[in-house]
Amino acid sequence: MNNTRIFKMSFASVYRLYILKVEKKNRTKADVDTVICWLTGYDEQSLQKQIEDKVDFEVFFAQAPLLNPNARKITGLICGYRIENIEDPLMQKIRYMDKLVDEIAKGRAMEKILRK
Repeated sequence: MNNTRIFKMSFASVYRLYILKVEKKNRTKADVDTVICWLTGYDEQSLQKQIEDKVDFEVFFAQAPLLNPNARKITGLICGYRIENIEDPLMQKIRYMDKLVDEIAKGRAMEKILRK
C-alpha cells in the first residue's frame, strides 16, 4: 500500500478536522491537544508552531520530541486495520493519533485514553 499521499498531508488540515469531530461530541480542542502532546512529546507551544508551519505528517512525527512509551498500549481497529498490526512505523503513529481522537469523540475518560 502506498501511503505517500497520507504522509504528505498537512498536519494542520487534519488537526482542524480532529477539533471539529470532538466539538460535535461536546469535547474540546484542549482534549485533542492533551492527547497529541501525550503521544508525541510536543508541548502546547511547539505543537502550535507545527500547526502554523503547516508541516506534513512525515515532518510532524520526525520532529516529535518523544513518542510516548505507552503508545504501544493503543490497540483496536481504525479505518478497518488493527493498529497493532500496521507495519509501517509512520502510518502506525498516525493511526495511534486517529484512535486517540476517536476515543475522545466517543466520550471515553481522559485517564483511560492516556493509558494510565
